[in-house]
Amino acid sequence: MSQRRSATFKMLRTEAPLERQIDFFPRPFKRDTTPYPVHDFTKLFKEYITSKYLVNGLKISKTIVLGDVGVGKTCLVNRFCHQVYDRNYKATIGVDFEVERFDIFQIPFNMQIWDTAGQERFKSIASSYYRGAHSVVVVFDMSKIITLSHCGQWMHDALQWTNQLAYGRPHCFLVGTKMDLLSPSAYERVIQIASKEAHRFQAELWAVSSQTGENVNELFNRIAALAFQANVCMERNVIASSVSIGNIQKDKGVTESIKLSDASNMKKKCSGSRGCFTF
Repeated sequence: MSQRRSATFKMLRTEAPLERQIDFFPRPFKRDTTPYPVHDFTKLFKEYITSKYLVNGLKISKTIVLGDVGVGKTCLVNRFCHQVYDRNYKATIGVDFEVERFDIFQIPFNMQIWDTAGQERFKSIASSYYRGAHSVVVVFDMSKIITLSHCGQWMHDALQWTNQLAYGRPHCFLVGTKMDLLSPSAYERVIQIASKEAHRFQAELWAVSSQTGENVNELFNRIAALAFQANVCMERNVIASSVSIGNIQKDKGVTESIKLSDASNMKKKCSGSRGCFTF
């Protein structure tokens, strides 16, 4: 396997490629078509990543890519991961797996991308890989509007497996591919329809072109930033809980020590005296 395609090589790189280095919060495709209206990393996030408590272990998120057969899932993933576009359609069998390395505020972050098959006969196999996903990307073909009508079922199936995350619901994205095939008027009409669907799914809408590469890097950088912030905030909450529990245990130990000390003193005072009970 070449270094370019090796997941292990990407994870062990000393730093991410320049286009994968993020020092500011990536913008959404449209501000009125996202349920995540944040313009910057949160104050708590910034304070925590500069604190001594940040755990420097391997940080990984899982992104699953779903959608009908032929909507362009594999082309989207290949454009992002390998900067290639293949016109010859090859159906995904089961699940394909990629890893991309990011540096977010100079902190290494790896995104697993699971490209699932859209064929019905592989659906039961692919769905077993949904569990534990931090981001759900449901893809439709903007030149075939019928594929948009199936996105609700794909989203529903994915959330059945992923809604048990410690930090809550995964980040959801509704992505229209092949935007380069539409005329300006058709594009605007599809965006209007897709915006309503994205609002209904509580998902962030994107339009991309795997052939030209338009909006592809921006989409995945946005996914990485949201997932990384959620990862760090969850880590912070776990550490805060541990510190809190530790303080409780410490206080409990001090209290028990005081009680034992008091009992010991009481024994000394009562020793040899009438009317005192010896414990």
